[in-house]
Amino acid sequence: MMTDPIADMLTRIRNAQGAAKTYVEMPAAKVKSAICAVLKAEGYITEYSESEQDGKKTLRVGIRYFQGAPAIEMLKRVSTPGRRVYVGKKELPEVNGGLGTAIVSTSKGVMTERSARSLGEGGEVLCYVF
Repeated sequence: MMTDPIADMLTRIRNAQGAAKTYVEMPAAKVKSAICAVLKAEGYITEYSESEQDGKKTLRVGIRYFQGAPAIEMLKRVSTPGRRVYVGKKELPEVNGGLGTAIVSTSKGVMTERSARSLGEGGEVLCYVF
């Protein structure tokens, strides 16, 4: 049993980048797909897709590289199952002076902190990406 599937997903992406892989596969979940949609919209990954293998849904994430270096420098889990981190609309974090992205789960879905700020929404800070 996996206690933190989001942390597992982020670790798999970091490990795939370290091994210079073009893609990584992992068990699928709705929140993982939502995080991948944000990462793709922000240009951190090339693509993602869900498929079914042996009756289990899997998520395939394409790793993006720029001039041989991974597009993601840092991928950090913020809110964990043992310590949830919630912020209001006025306390939304800025990652690396606005150069990075915080992924936030709000009542209107998973989005970047910039989108949440423009919608006037707070929520749970899932991870930081830079």
